[in-house]
Amino acid sequence: MHFESSCFVWIANKKTILYTFSKLLLVYKNVKCRLMKHQMTNPPRRRLSREDRKRQLLDVAWELIRKEGTDALTLGHLAEQAGVTKPVVYDHFGSRNGLLAALYKEYDARQTAVMDAALRESEPTLRGKASVIAASYVGCVLQQGNEIPGVIAALAGAPELEKIKREYQVIFIEKCRDVFTPFVGKGTIAIAGLWAMLGAADALSNAAAAGDITPKQAEDELSETILAMVGRNV
Repeated sequence: MHFESSCFVWIANKKTILYTFSKLLLVYKNVKCRLMKHQMTNPPRRRLSREDRKRQLLDVAWELIRKEGTDALTLGHLAEQAGVTKPVVYDHFGSRNGLLAALYKEYDARQTAVMDAALRESEPTLRGKASVIAASYVGCVLQQGNEIPGVIAALAGAPELEKIKREYQVIFIEKCRDVFTPFVGKGTIAIAGLWAMLGAADALSNAAAAGDITPKQAEDELSETILAMVGRNV
């Protein structure tokens, strides 16, 4: 009797073990199936190079400014929107001012490239050069939408950022001086006139971006301003 009882107990335990094992196997299959579906619909992210990661962060930053304004641009918010950790953003820019400086430098590089290409293809006349510079300046501001005025305004809030902005302004003014000097004969172009031209370029471009005037009006007025500025030095 004792032997038979032991057999029954062993058989019962074996059935319990087999039942438990089958349940665990079913759970494993379900989990594996869900994991495979997740991998098919959510392939593993490719690790970006440092350069590609910076490009991604700058693109997200521009988009964030476009949607929420410059005040919403913080490194923490950028990290959240880009799907990375804060240390990644800090590693690339160091601070919010560093991010703003990077955005402005990128904008200026784009503006310079567009203007240089247009100048190479422009008519070798004063009006041709003036029209190209006016169209390039206004066009770059409009291409960046309402984001760049916010970035420029933020640049004025810190001395180091204002210094970066001023350096690029001086580079632009010197470029214009080189372009227009051949048209003034033995005269020279006054620096005050070049700064006045730059002020007009910013004001007209921002007015066009805000919809107060048309892009064509901004370009035409800036072109005429340039012609008048150069004409005073002939």
